[in-house]
Amino acid sequence: MELNTQPRTPGTGDGRGPLLWKRFKKQKILHLFVGLGMIYLLIFAYTPMFGILMAFKDYSISSGIKGIFTSDWVGLRYFDEFVHDYQFGKLVRNTLVLSLLKVIFAFPAPILLAILLNEVRHMAFKRFVQTVSYLPHFISWVVVVGVSYAFLSADVGVVNRALMGMGFIDEPLSFLTSPNYFWGLAVGSAVWKEMGWWTIIFLAAISGISPSLYEAAQIDGAGRLARIRYITLPGMKGTIVVVLVLTIGSILGGGLVGSNFEQAYLFGNSINNPTSEIVQTYAFRVGLSDGRFSYAAAIDLIQSVISVILIFSSNYIAKRVSGSSLF
Repeated sequence: MELNTQPRTPGTGDGRGPLLWKRFKKQKILHLFVGLGMIYLLIFAYTPMFGILMAFKDYSISSGIKGIFTSDWVGLRYFDEFVHDYQFGKLVRNTLVLSLLKVIFAFPAPILLAILLNEVRHMAFKRFVQTVSYLPHFISWVVVVGVSYAFLSADVGVVNRALMGMGFIDEPLSFLTSPNYFWGLAVGSAVWKEMGWWTIIFLAAISGISPSLYEAAQIDGAGRLARIRYITLPGMKGTIVVVLVLTIGSILGGGLVGSNFEQAYLFGNSINNPTSEIVQTYAFRVGLSDGRFSYAAAIDLIQSVISVILIFSSNYIAKRVSGSSLF
C-alpha cells in the first residue's frame, strides 16, 4: 500500500487561500449579519466603556466628554465613600435578598412549566398555554405596574375588594406601599412576566431528547415521574447549567427574570423604601438627581466587577460539579 507523501498545496483542501475566499463569498450574507452585530457591540457596548474613567476622577458634567480625560484624578475616593455610606448595608441587603429570592423561585419555574407542558398530549391546549405564558414578556414594566395597581391597590384594587367581600380581611392590605410586601410583589410579578419566555428555551432542550428513550423506558415499566427524573432532567442538564451560570452572573441586576432596577424604581416609593431601595436605584438617584456622575459610576463599577467574578466562579463550579459549563 502506497502512501501519498506529496505536500498539500495551500488552497486545495486545507481551508486556506482560494477556498477560504470562495467560502467567504458563498456565506457573505451570513458574514454581513455577523459584521452588523459586531459593529453594534463595538458602538454601544465597548466604546462607552471609556466612561469608566469617571469613577476615578472628579468629573463635572459641565466639562463635557473631554472632562472624562481632563478631570482631576481622585483614585478610590468614591469607592470608599460608598462603602462607608450609612445606607450601604441596607442597599446591599435589599439587592442581595431580592436577587436571591428571584433565583430560588424564578429559576425553577420555567423548568417546571416546560416539563409539565412536555407531558401534555393535547396539542391545542399546549399551544394555548405556551402563548398565554410568554405573552407577558412583551409587556413593559410600566404596564405591569399599572395592572398591579388595578389589582392590588388598597383603594380600588380588585384583590382587596374580593378578599373583603368574602370576609377574609376587615381592611385593605397595602400591597403596593408596605415594605413587608415589596419583595413578594417583585418576585411574583417577575415570575409571571418572564416564566413563559424562558420556558421556550427549556422546551427546545427537551425536544432534542430522543423519543426512543421514553419508549424504551415505558416498555421497561417506568412511570411518568421516573421518565422525568431519569430522562427529561438529564437531557436538560446542559441547558440548565448554562442558564444558571448566566443567571448567577447577572444576579445583581435581576438575573433570569428581568431588571431589579425597573421593578424597584417603578414599584418603589417613600413608604416601602426600606426594602425597595437597591444599589441600582441609589446610583441612578445620586447620579442624575444629585449630579454626582463620578460617584454613580463608581457604584456601578463595583456591581459590574462583582458580576464578572460571579459568572466566572459559577462557570468554574458548574464545570467541576456537572461537567457542563458556559465556556
